[in-house]
Amino acid sequence: MGIKSGDKVKIHYTGMLEDGQVFDTSYGRQPLEFVVGAGQVIAGFEEEIMGLEVGDKKKFTIPYEKAYGPARDDLKFSVQRSVLPEDVSIGDLLEVHQPDGNFFVVRVEELGDEVAILDANHPLAGKNLVFEVEIVEIS
Repeated sequence: MGIKSGDKVKIHYTGMLEDGQVFDTSYGRQPLEFVVGAGQVIAGFEEEIMGLEVGDKKKFTIPYEKAYGPARDDLKFSVQRSVLPEDVSIGDLLEVHQPDGNFFVVRVEELGDEVAILDANHPLAGKNLVFEVEIVEIS
């Protein structure tokens, strides 16, 4: 019968970009555990494991639309360089705190003498993701 909505599953996985660069893996630690259909993982991931059985292995690609969505230009913004830490570098991740107490993470995309460009997109936005999974347990 295989995996269906409502099942609790344990899965080992390796997530890669299309060029083979690994961005995350569960190997070497506990398998990922989640309830299928509860929205705990990206939609495309759940769709691909439906029907699999314990011991099954599968490799699949999730298009960015079913992963973290497109990279949005409206989530990139400029700030005065002077408001950033002195030792900041391109690619660094920074927390931006809002007046209501919430915060979000941005990546430093460009650094000029006066202005910096920050990107609040998820680091995997706009990227197709390749996963290799192994079903460990279904309950």
